[in-house]
Amino acid sequence: MDQQHLAGPVTVALVEDHQVVVDGVRSWFAAPGPVELVAQGPTIESVSDVPADVLLLDLHLNGTMVIDRVAELCGGGQRVIVFSEHEEPETVRVVLDAGASAFIGKGRATRESCLETVLEVAADRPSVTPPMAQAIATDESPHRPQLSDKERAALLFWFQSMSKASVAARMGIKERTVRQYIDRARVKYAAAGRPAPTKEKLLICAIQDGLISPDEVTVYTSLAARAGEEPVPPEEVRGLR
Repeated sequence: MDQQHLAGPVTVALVEDHQVVVDGVRSWFAAPGPVELVAQGPTIESVSDVPADVLLLDLHLNGTMVIDRVAELCGGGQRVIVFSEHEEPETVRVVLDAGASAFIGKGRATRESCLETVLEVAADRPSVTPPMAQAIATDESPHRPQLSDKERAALLFWFQSMSKASVAARMGIKERTVRQYIDRARVKYAAAGRPAPTKEKLLICAIQDGLISPDEVTVYTSLAARAGEEPVPPEEVRGLR
């Protein structure tokens, strides 16, 4: 879903309780432009009734950290970009594992970088901001990326030659969320110096790291045919042991 294929500007709902930040973001997204701010409020509930392509979420609202709400929002199909001054690598990793599409640090955000990230996330393309790159680079096991349970599940079903739509139905999530999980796994491997641009290469890396067992990769031909994707032959999977 490229920007030129969208019916209009990308819509954003902002959850932020500091007026100076609200004013700044509103100036960044001032019309005319590729991004439009359609809702703003100091709580998640205050913008929940307004449909938006992207939710820009501060983590510290009214004196309370709302990290635990990220998984809930993403599980409901919302594209979430965390917009926070809490850029500690551990915090960034937690919200990304919870399903956030990207993390923008308030301290170094610019209009251009924010617009770029919003457009990438709205188009379901992987986005790596400076806080995300630092969080990945400082992971205790950068050579073996840590995948969340949902990322691993999405990869496994996809490796079983399910289409992304079938994976979404199996997991009870949106198809774009499946794409995000797969793209995020690719980003993690690329940041670790082990790029995996193809499905087969990603499968090899996952098996080498013990994240996926060859015995788990059972080919479902009918689903693969429906997806128009070539399954990895069983003999090749066995050869990856």
